[in-house]
Amino acid sequence: MTTEEFKEYVKTRKALNTEEIHRLMDDMSNEARRITFQLNTAYHTPDEVRRLLSGLFGYQVPSSLRVFPPFYTDFGKNIVVGEGVFINACCHFQDHGGVTIGDGCQIGHNVVFATLNHGLVPKDRKTTYPAPIVLGRNVWIGSNTTILQGVTIGDNAVVGAGAVVTKDVAANTVVGGVPAHFIKVIEE
Repeated sequence: MTTEEFKEYVKTRKALNTEEIHRLMDDMSNEARRITFQLNTAYHTPDEVRRLLSGLFGYQVPSSLRVFPPFYTDFGKNIVVGEGVFINACCHFQDHGGVTIGDGCQIGHNVVFATLNHGLVPKDRKTTYPAPIVLGRNVWIGSNTTILQGVTIGDNAVVGAGAVVTKDVAANTVVGGVPAHFIKVIEE
């Protein structure tokens, strides 16, 4: 199985439970750790950070991307970032299911993107199920937020610090809390 075949497969949201899939996930995790260890253990200029992230993500990231390491991911090849994105320090991307970050997004410290979940019943608990996380344009994610699998956050939305986002967030709204709930509409 190739990385591209895997990325197509996870779009189906079917179980990640074959030996072939596990082998690819292990190989990709090893590569991601190799690059993130390099990224996170020394100072790098912004251009060097983007070069390392380009290798990690598997494409040339935008020159407008700003990331403050340390940065963590256990896959790396299923992250797509738009123009003018800022990702602050200590963020964790579990991106097997796919993470898409739209233009102009701002991600605070210690944000977790979790695109995998486990089966609920004990005999299925070792099985993982992917679902993507999608951020629209100009989304602001506050520090220490966790965004769970399958969540889409609409354009211009704000997620308050420390929130746990379990459901989609409408555009032009503010949410916060555990679990995240509607707080108010953002008016121009």
